[in-house]
Amino acid sequence: MLFSSITFLYFFLPLVILLYFFVPQKGRNLVLFAVSILFYAWGEPVYVFLMLAQIVASYVLVWLMDSFRQKRMGRIFYILSVLLPFAALFYFKYFYFFAGTIFHLDVKAVPLPIGISFYTFQIVSYCVDVYDRKVKRQKNFITYAAYVTLFPQLVAGPIVRYSDIDQTLIKGTGFSDMHVNFERGAVRFAVGLGKKVLVANVLGEFVAEVAALGQRNLVLSWAYAAAVSLQIYFDFSGYSDMAIGLGSILGFSFPENFRYPFIAKSVSEFWRRWHMTLGAWFRDYVYIPMGGNRVSMSRWIWNILVVWLFTGLWHGAGWNFIAWGLLFAVLLVFEKAVARLCGSTVRLPAFLTFFLRHAYLIFIVLISFLVFHNESLSGAVSDIQALFSCGGRIAAGAGETDRMVWTYLLRNRMVILVAGIVGSTPLPIWLWTRVQERFKTCKAGEAAIHVARGFLTVGLLLLCTAYLIDGSFNPFLYFRF
Repeated sequence: MLFSSITFLYFFLPLVILLYFFVPQKGRNLVLFAVSILFYAWGEPVYVFLMLAQIVASYVLVWLMDSFRQKRMGRIFYILSVLLPFAALFYFKYFYFFAGTIFHLDVKAVPLPIGISFYTFQIVSYCVDVYDRKVKRQKNFITYAAYVTLFPQLVAGPIVRYSDIDQTLIKGTGFSDMHVNFERGAVRFAVGLGKKVLVANVLGEFVAEVAALGQRNLVLSWAYAAAVSLQIYFDFSGYSDMAIGLGSILGFSFPENFRYPFIAKSVSEFWRRWHMTLGAWFRDYVYIPMGGNRVSMSRWIWNILVVWLFTGLWHGAGWNFIAWGLLFAVLLVFEKAVARLCGSTVRLPAFLTFFLRHAYLIFIVLISFLVFHNESLSGAVSDIQALFSCGGRIAAGAGETDRMVWTYLLRNRMVILVAGIVGSTPLPIWLWTRVQERFKTCKAGEAAIHVARGFLTVGLLLLCTAYLIDGSFNPFLYFRF
């Protein structure tokens, strides 16, 4: 079941809200667990049992680990609690790739359970944090199961750790906070839905149209690269916004996942702003245990390569994802080397430094997401070559009909491209904040702001509904995760 579907918006979500708020506090975790299972089983009726088995196994193993903490058996149970989820993830997501693609063994590919990477990382982080005494073991099975299966972030993130929501799961939300949380969550969900349906989906249509042409000119190639990057950003950040909004409606505070990554001026800053919960997970559970940056330069480079190899593979089992991850590893090492060699010697005007660094970052991002988007490295190479007016994607002798098609596509999609570029910056939220500040100075300004938020939420919901009813293009990019 997709957030951006009529079934979810007008049947599932209203039912969940009614059940959740009309049930006493003690019964809400059971409601969350039940509706989350229904949400997952709607699209994965078989693999829901795999998820339930992992929940039971991790709950029992952590209980045994905590009970035998002072003995050798405790560490064995801890290792098993971490290895078993990863073993399931490896089998379903990577076994066919390594066995069939690398070792050329005759193995049959198995369907990938949706969201297995997300709930695996949540289970593992809980097991590690309990072992390290960062959180207390959750003794109530329903509460723990509700944490793992929480439907707002089950299949599309953000990656929520137990420590992020444990107090809400245990104590619930105060009655006085419900109204504020609901309003804030509804607005955030509507904005995320608009990002997904009105921007990402439309950009995705443009990407599909250009890809179907086979050949293109130079301008269309760059527009295509921009559309690919923006589609991925608005799809991912839109789903994160919807998840955070749904969490707020239910009283949970999920961590932010995207913070305007396209305004970054370096690769390292970009990744501090892009999919922040994933980056934080790899930092805390892989990078720092390996020594982080408090090691020799050669060991640090090794740590970066390992982390980014895993980051690439996390996004999908394919050579393009491996290349994508290692590309960023090389760039991060390069940036650090340049900073060490030239940081204290090169002095340029501030505006020129900003322009050069930002232009470099945008160029890298466009290139990288062409690699990310393609299903093969050869396709990615062809798309990159087209940016430099070479390769098979560029038409050598285009006719009048081809040029008319290219012009039509550019003109038809230019508005959404510009809207996507503007929407990827803090400008819209800055303008909205300024408007609110102006209204607050007026009498009854607070009430006017609430009314405006209500109109925004309802308007976006109706507009997205109209699009979903009229259009059939609604891709789900998380099927690989």
